[in-house]
Amino acid sequence: MTQRKTKVAVVFGGRSSEHKVSCLSAGSVLPHLDRERFEVVPVGITEAGAWVVGADDTKALEVRDRQLPSVTALVPVSGGHLEPVAPGEALSGVDVVFPLLHGAWGEDGTVQGLLELADLPYVGPGVLASAAAMDKEFTKRLLEGAGLPVGRYAVLRRDQDTLSDADRERLGLPVFVKPARAGSSVGISKVVDWQHLDGAIALARKTDPKVIIEAGVSGREVECGVLEFPDGRVEASVPAELRVVGGEVDWYDFDAKYLDDVCEFDVPAKLPEGVAGALREMAVTAFRSLDCQGLARVDFFVTEDERLVVNEVNTMPGFTPISMYPRMWAETGLDYPSLLTTLVETAIARGTGLR
Repeated sequence: MTQRKTKVAVVFGGRSSEHKVSCLSAGSVLPHLDRERFEVVPVGITEAGAWVVGADDTKALEVRDRQLPSVTALVPVSGGHLEPVAPGEALSGVDVVFPLLHGAWGEDGTVQGLLELADLPYVGPGVLASAAAMDKEFTKRLLEGAGLPVGRYAVLRRDQDTLSDADRERLGLPVFVKPARAGSSVGISKVVDWQHLDGAIALARKTDPKVIIEAGVSGREVECGVLEFPDGRVEASVPAELRVVGGEVDWYDFDAKYLDDVCEFDVPAKLPEGVAGALREMAVTAFRSLDCQGLARVDFFVTEDERLVVNEVNTMPGFTPISMYPRMWAETGLDYPSLLTTLVETAIARGTGLR
C-alpha cells in the first residue's frame, strides 16, 4: 500500500508591496519541494486580496525583461477573469502550509493567526514573533531588552511630520528612512542632507504611515540564517557578506536586490573565527528574543573594530534564486531540498496552539 503524501500548500503573493518578491520566492521553492514526499498545492493571493489555486508552472514566476512576476501569471483564467475561492476552500485537505508571504498581510502575523484558527500547521514563526519582527521599532525594543546591540533610531508615528532638532543631532548623518513595517528595501531612502529628509519620509509613508529613521552604521553587511529542526534544536548557519559593487547607489536597495547585477557575496563571510562564532550565537539569541520558531534571517553590521550590531530579523526571508538564506544553509551542509523538507517537518512536529 502506497503511503499518502503530505499535502503542502505554498501560499504566495499577497496584498503587500512585496507581492512580486513573494512570487519570485514561490517560483524557486515550488520546484525544489520533494515530490516523492509532498503533494504540492500552489495557492496565490492577488494584490487585491483574492485567493486562487494556481497551476504548477514555475516558469511563469521568473524575472523577465526586468519585470518581476505576479500571481496573475500563474493562476487559471476563465473568460478573462480570475476564479477566486475562499481561503478555506483553497486550503481544503491540506496538511501543512508554507506561507511564502513577505510584508504586511502575510509575514506580519495576520495569515499566521488565520492558520492558527484553522488548526493548520505552518512553516515559520507564530503570530507574536511575526508581528514583532515585521515592525522594526518593536524588533529593536525586544532585541535591546535581550541585551543585544542595535543602532540609534527614531520613530515617526502618523501624527509626527518630521524629526526634532534633538533627534537630528542624536542620529547624525547619514540616516536611512524606512517604512516601519515593510521589507525588500521598499520605500527606503538614504539621506545625506537634512533638506531631503521630508521627501524621504513622504516616500516611506506611501508604504506605511509609521516611519523609522535609523542612523547609518559604518560597517560590513553580514547575514546569518537560523533554523529550527523537528526535534526542537535551533542552529545558526555560516554567515554571508554582501557588497554593492556597481550601479547608481552604494547600498542594498530594491533594484540591487532583485534586478541589477551589482552585488558580490561571500558565503561564508570572511570573518575572524571568533567574530563569526559570536555572530552565530547572537543570531540564535535574537531568534529566541523574539520567540521565533521555524526560521529567521538575522542581519548584522560588523564595524571596523569588529563590533556586532543587529540590524533586522526577517521571519520569512527570501527564497529567490539569489537569496542568502538557502545559500547560507547550503554552505553549512543542508542543500535546498533538504532545507525545505526540514522546514515542513518542523512545522508539522510543532503543530498549532500554545507552545
